Amino acid sequence: MDRFDTIAAFIAVADHKGFAPAARALAISAPMATRLVAALEERLGVRLLQRTTRSVGLTDEGARFLERARHIVADLEEAERLAENERSEPSGRLSVSAPLMFGRMHVGPLISRYMTEHPQVSVELSLSDRFVDLIEEGVDLALRIGHLSDSALVARKLGATRRVVVGSPAYLEARGGAPLAPADLGRYRLISCSALTPVTRWRFWSQSRAFDVETRPAYVTNSAEAAICHAERDGGLTIAVGYQVFDLVRAGRLQVVLADYEPEPLPIQFVYPSARLLSAKVRALIDLAGRQCDWSFVDF
Repeated sequence: MDRFDTIAAFIAVADHKGFAPAARALAISAPMATRLVAALEERLGVRLLQRTTRSVGLTDEGARFLERARHIVADLEEAERLAENERSEPSGRLSVSAPLMFGRMHVGPLISRYMTEHPQVSVELSLSDRFVDLIEEGVDLALRIGHLSDSALVARKLGATRRVVVGSPAYLEARGGAPLAPADLGRYRLISCSALTPVTRWRFWSQSRAFDVETRPAYVTNSAEAAICHAERDGGLTIAVGYQVFDLVRAGRLQVVLADYEPEPLPIQFVYPSARLLSAKVRALIDLAGRQCDWSFVDF
């Protein structure tokens, strides 16, 4: 039996001075009220009530326990009220994780709008390309790009992005045009971002099947921003995630090549441990992103 049910039954019997009126107040049967109090006495190892055929009274131990029991129930009710308020009105601390570059470009501005709308929430935003374990690290919500490997997480898709190869128009013109197939890459200077792809092997797709091309990059960096910056300055070709170069392609400063050899677009999604009893602070951020964020980076 639930220990709080047994305590609530004991308080009701003491207040109503009988099992039958206490049972009516609790909307349970009189035998159930009797069993609940008996279970409490057995667990505590003391008799709390003196029972006669005509009345029910408190023992000395029961009188002392009654005062403590009232505090226990009051604290529980207060905790429940606070939890209910948190579900209805965003408040408290919210921990969010996102990839470094996407977080700086898109999640950071979203958090600013969110905190303006919900000043009772304090936010901790962690930007890192490291995989974060939400449960172990106490993270409420994470932005993930790609398909989920952990089926226990709940996902809310907010957009999609491509994985592209890009170079500057001036560089491509100087090399006699864009490569027509991955096998042509040997004629071009390559910039490899080690955080995104193996340094000496670039992966492509043809008819939904993946294959690798051996590469000898002229420039290797663990920074996507550095790789993209070098490509924009006519340094060669690099692989990037679509959102990273979307504005540069739209502005004509970079050009997508080998589009026929790209994988399917990757989903952009918020993930969280459970949809059950989702807190108001988490739900509010997801809903705000759904209303205000256009995170589709597929059509350049």
